[in-house]
Amino acid sequence: MATIDLNCATFVYDEAGTEHNETIIALHGGRGIGDRKGEFGAWSALTDNYRVIAYDQRGCGETSLTPPYTFEQFADDVEAFRLEKCGGRKIILQGGSFGGMIALTYAVKYPEGLSRLILRGTAPSHHNEEDAFDNFRARLHKAPSASEAMLRKIFSDTVIDDTELRLIWLAFQPLYYEKFDPDAALERVRTMHLHTETHNALFKERSYDLRDRLPEIKVPTLVIVGAQDWICPPNHSRLIAERVPNAELLEVPNANHAVHVEAKATVMAAVRDFLARTAPQRD
Repeated sequence: MATIDLNCATFVYDEAGTEHNETIIALHGGRGIGDRKGEFGAWSALTDNYRVIAYDQRGCGETSLTPPYTFEQFADDVEAFRLEKCGGRKIILQGGSFGGMIALTYAVKYPEGLSRLILRGTAPSHHNEEDAFDNFRARLHKAPSASEAMLRKIFSDTVIDDTELRLIWLAFQPLYYEKFDPDAALERVRTMHLHTETHNALFKERSYDLRDRLPEIKVPTLVIVGAQDWICPPNHSRLIAERVPNAELLEVPNANHAVHVEAKATVMAAVRDFLARTAPQRD
């Protein structure tokens, strides 16, 4: 673990692999809920050939609670990492869930900073929330302690405090995995950092919609989604893959939102192949 001061915030990050290799910056999901640990744990499998950096985004994990919490600011933070840690060289940007939304925001704002783009279980607009409600109603039997009122809170700026957010997050955990381990979920939610301030601010912003700008993304793009993803359903990944000119889609059967964990071998093999085939030509 290391820290770095960028854009008036203090970021906590993990890094592995040689800096002479191409750098993958991995962005976690969860608006005020997620942290770098899951992404780093998964993507550090690639450090034999790539340098991997994963950081807690501002107001998340162990990074400082430093407003503003906006999609634009989070994309600016990616660019600050690229300039400071990569010397301005192009990066491979990976984003999962909300991190994928930030990755897409970065891709249209800073196209000159990208070599390739990898997206996991994400959406190009906030309209995934409508489908998530439908999936929740169909799968309510999997999470009997959750309610539609709780889901409305998760997709809003009305969460009361960190305790309420933690309890709601635990109630929804069975929906995220096809093979659910309740003991692991309890430990994960008990120990994770939750920041209601960040969560509420990011869900108050309702302007995220990049559907019409997807054709502007010209870099090779790999879009990965679990076929059973309940919160960012596959139709949103398909839309990204259809509209980004140089995109490929990997839809993994029998996997949910955490497809990179549930089907890690399949995902990492596909990513290695994609990165090898799309590697920039060296002089």
